[in-house]
Amino acid sequence: MKDSEAKTCAGMVRGRKGGGYRVEREILDEERLEELSQRLDISQTRAPLAYRLKNSLRCSVSSLKRRVVGCLPVLYWLPRYSIWDYGMPDLVSGISVGIMHLPQGMAYSLLASLPPVFGLYTSFYPALVYFFFGSSRHISIGTFTVLSIMVGSVVERLAPDANFLIVNGTNATVEVKVTERDLYRVQVAAATTVLAGLIQVILGLVQFGFVGTYLSEPLVRGYTSSAAAHAVVAQLKYIFGVSPTRFSGPLSLVYTLVDVCMLLPSTHLPTLLISSVSITVLIVAKELNNRFRKKLPVPIPVELIVIVVGTLISYYTHLNKNYEISVVGEIPSGLQPPTVPQTSVFSEVVVDAFALAIVGYAISISLGKTFALKHGYKVDSNQELVALGLSNAVGGFFQCYSVCASMSRSLVQETTGGKTQMAGVASAVIVLVTVLKLGPLFQDLPKAVLAAVVFVNLKGMFKQYSDILTLWRTSKIDLLVWLVTWVSTVLFNLDMGLGASIGFALLTVIFRTQRPRYSVLGHLPGTELYLDMETHTQVREVPGITIFRSSATIYFANAELYLEALKQKSGLDITKMITYKRRQEAKESGADSLHEEELSWKERENSTVFVMPETPHNSWVYLKGIDPETSTLGSMVSLGSLGKWTWDIHSIILDISPANFIDTVAIKTLRNIFHDFGEIDVDIYIAGCQTPVVEQLEQGGFFTDISKERLFTTVHDAVLYCLNHRGAGTSSRYETTVVRFKDYYKHETLKCLNALAALLYLIHSYQRIWHMTLC
Repeated sequence: MKDSEAKTCAGMVRGRKGGGYRVEREILDEERLEELSQRLDISQTRAPLAYRLKNSLRCSVSSLKRRVVGCLPVLYWLPRYSIWDYGMPDLVSGISVGIMHLPQGMAYSLLASLPPVFGLYTSFYPALVYFFFGSSRHISIGTFTVLSIMVGSVVERLAPDANFLIVNGTNATVEVKVTERDLYRVQVAAATTVLAGLIQVILGLVQFGFVGTYLSEPLVRGYTSSAAAHAVVAQLKYIFGVSPTRFSGPLSLVYTLVDVCMLLPSTHLPTLLISSVSITVLIVAKELNNRFRKKLPVPIPVELIVIVVGTLISYYTHLNKNYEISVVGEIPSGLQPPTVPQTSVFSEVVVDAFALAIVGYAISISLGKTFALKHGYKVDSNQELVALGLSNAVGGFFQCYSVCASMSRSLVQETTGGKTQMAGVASAVIVLVTVLKLGPLFQDLPKAVLAAVVFVNLKGMFKQYSDILTLWRTSKIDLLVWLVTWVSTVLFNLDMGLGASIGFALLTVIFRTQRPRYSVLGHLPGTELYLDMETHTQVREVPGITIFRSSATIYFANAELYLEALKQKSGLDITKMITYKRRQEAKESGADSLHEEELSWKERENSTVFVMPETPHNSWVYLKGIDPETSTLGSMVSLGSLGKWTWDIHSIILDISPANFIDTVAIKTLRNIFHDFGEIDVDIYIAGCQTPVVEQLEQGGFFTDISKERLFTTVHDAVLYCLNHRGAGTSSRYETTVVRFKDYYKHETLKCLNALAALLYLIHSYQRIWHMTLC
């Protein structure tokens, strides 16, 4: 490269921002850029398969230790664990979280339609498994509201009360065989949990941890808000002491709510009184906890206190016998032996298991990454998927149901000083002691108290309804995703609602790529920048050059729309212009004229018409419905009285810098643009083409008949080349005069003129016939 071309001077100059720069270099097209940068071929950037296999075998032994540590993160941090630094904070944090596990485990088991003791099992086994395989140091694994509701919907669908009815021979009443029903429900929940865990493990092993990214924040918040609605409706029967009919399938929430409202006159007043008092006490105590949280070393275990007090009152006043208040009932002490889940129900719950796997992982990884970012460590998304899957799979063998991280418990574990996963072990010990020794003490606990605990814990989800106002101000599309997710989940239940909401969210992405912002760029004087002319008042159009940009990548779904937008923005209807040019060339060469069918009446119905006049001073525009070959001068309107709008375009630059990939349909569209506009002497150039896109153009055969000299590094390079090559004011060989009838005539006016001309013609014809008759 010559010294003058290689010269680069960068001098700082004073300006409003305190500095500036100036660069002098040659104009770079893609061919010249590859020559200077020595870009490698695609085959050179990828190592041969044999080399990769050999390198993999060579590194397999040395990486075995790292892989084992990656699968078992406990082997990395446990040898470095300092009891003096982390022991006491983890112990205090674990005890605080364990105390929260007790009421939440029993309360959320009601949401899962299972006996309360299985909520305690679910708070114990998965936490121990996560201790070995989890990479997050601050999340608390166990029962969670949303997953409990999802499990409950599966359990009630496959094991409804109607399948376990028995007629009492004494008084001829219909009763439910509660023991058999609960046993089968536990088996269904365990099988669903094992299947969900296996799905998570498989997804984690195949490095599918990114699946959680498809659940956007508006979708997750809308989903959890609708799940809170399901939870509230599910607890109404315990709060009011009524027995509504169980419904399943679409609109089951609506039917249940209507049934509960019909049963309100038969509300059990003692149960309602206990529920109201428990809710009031919990709300007031939690507000005091929040107000004085900075002064308290650990949060006051309000839920546990309410449960203990409610149990004591129920035990000494015999609420169940005297007032017929429903209580928890028998709680077996000790742990249950592992059992193999019923694989026969796998086919019936596979969809629900997949939904549980995705939702549980999305909630856990979002919390894990939040705490990891705050405390400066990394969470492996794939390892988290495996850890959560093993927690569910192993827990299912011990009659647990699906688990994930809980926001409330995780916040307590983090704020009380928890440092590592040892806090989870401490909380599991608290649950174990309760299951082994203290479980039977809670047999007289009213279910209304547990329902109150669930109801109050949904406060955070109720606050998410404020997202509607926030999203209305920030993003209407995200608001639409939130609302569609909420409505679909409420109406179609949690499993179908999740599928519908994910599908709709993906459709919004496709729609936004199909309808991007198309703009014509202008030059900002004194810079090399080119900005949208519609949104910037100080940019100037480059004479003879149209710079067209789409805000999205070009692919099969929007390639045709891209071409139509280019025609509209440039003002060049390429189809009509090519047709007219060929007609003119045929006339000039003395060949036969083209058939009239080539200009169909459908084409002439467009409101924008293109004419290539022979001289600049004799410009005419065709009226709609009038054949330019047979019409007379009286059927044309002169442009002199209307004002002529002339486009002197000799070059079009396609700025595709937003594109990150391109497919075969888009490549074909670009080739057609190059060829078609070339027929009317308008040169097409591409600017801002990224290296992956260039490689895809090469693979698609784009450069077989199109030179790489048509591709430029920046828009400014392309503009300078066009100005040097075609000039600033040079118009193409065929001048394009465009008249838009909608700016001068209304459609109805043209129809009236055509009708009037036809009427005059008929009158004139009748006059001639009448005159000939008289003669």
